[in-house]
Formats: sequence, C-alpha cells, structure tokens
Amino acid sequence: METLAPAAEGWWSRVWQRICFQTWLKAIGTSAFMFLFFRAYFALLENPQADPTVMPEIWLDHWVQFTPSAFPVYLSLWVYVSLAPALIGNLRALIWFGVWVGALCLTGLAIFWAWPTQTPVFDVDWALYPGLALIKGVDAAGNACPSLHVASAVFSACWLHRLLRQLRTPVWVLWLSALHCVAIAWSTMATLQHVALDVLGGAALGLLFSAASLAHIRDTTPRPLSPARL
Repeated sequence: METLAPAAEGWWSRVWQRICFQTWLKAIGTSAFMFLFFRAYFALLENPQADPTVMPEIWLDHWVQFTPSAFPVYLSLWVYVSLAPALIGNLRALIWFGVWVGALCLTGLAIFWAWPTQTPVFDVDWALYPGLALIKGVDAAGNACPSLHVASAVFSACWLHRLLRQLRTPVWVLWLSALHCVAIAWSTMATLQHVALDVLGGAALGLLFSAASLAHIRDTTPRPLSPARL
C-alpha cells in the first residue's frame, strides 16, 4: 500500500523536503550515471558489431511533421529524468531506483549491440537548423530502436505519477508530468531523431521496467536508514 504524505502541510513544502534529502548524492549520482551511460552509448554508436538495420517508417510517421522548434522539448528530457530521483525520500529506495534505471539502460544498450539499427536518411538540409545539426553531428543515426530517450521518459513518468500522488500534489501537476512525457516522445519524431517504431519500442521498454521497479520499491518516504533494510 502506498504511503501518502500528511495533508496538513502544503504540497510544495512536502516536495521541497524530498528535494532537500541527500541533495548532493542525488546530483552527483545522476550526473555520474549520465556520464557513464553516454560513454557506453557513444562507444556502441561508433563501433557497431554489424551493419545497422534501417528502421522503416509506418503510417504514424506521416502524422508527425518535421518541427525544428521541438528541439528544446527533446533536450528537456535531461531535466525530466532528474525529477523522480529528486523526489525519493529514503536512501534504500534511491539506491534501488538507480539499480533499476541502470538495468533499463543496460538492456537498451544490449539490444543496440545485438541488433544495431539506425533511422532513415531524411531529405533535410541540416545546415539550416544549427541546433539540430549539432546533435545530428554528435548523436548519429544509429542506436535507433528502442528509443532510450522515450524509454527513459516513460520510466520517469510512471515513477513521477506515484511520487506526486504520494506527495498529494494537485491533479494538474500529474497532468503536467504526463503531458511532458508525451511531448518528449513526440519531439523525438518531430526532430527526426527517431521513427515511430523506435518510439513504440522505447515506450514498451520503459513501461516494462517501470512496472517491475514500482512493484519492487514500495516505500519512498523519509525514514532513518536501517542496515537490515538494504
């Protein structure tokens, strides 16, 4: 059963108390995790063990138009994925959360290694879009399916839904989080970083690991750490 925060306090006060728990550990841990992830990600991107399979487009791809202005939404993932760990209130849950995120990313990287994929070559003059040209130069067309961008967003959205409910935030905060996740998924297609099959694969991966991790980690409320609980 979920433990809900007392209703007496203002919801923002409860959120702030969670953010202030182990702030430096959360900040350093999140940054270190991202650094290690990108090292592995780009190593696979630059050294595929086979010729990448080009992911086909489906009907859904024709519904999403190329939208260069979606680039800031695409980049906002790195803020979004930092929110769930920031709202975890005890060390045991925080450590296990990191383990599950690591498992999700390792699974995605293993798929990239076993089955290299890439997005199609689109007829776009990227020089007209400097921001997108920059990321296209760094994050090439490989490591396409499943989209770990979408998997991470979906995983974070599911966790934020539980954490925000526990903290008794207003309903509009829950909706804002969900819409942000949907916007991030849309942005991966709108910037031509991914096609629809990549997005669907990433969403499935994110849902799988969020369901498993949420079933495993029940208690995220603040409490003294007991060695036996680790």
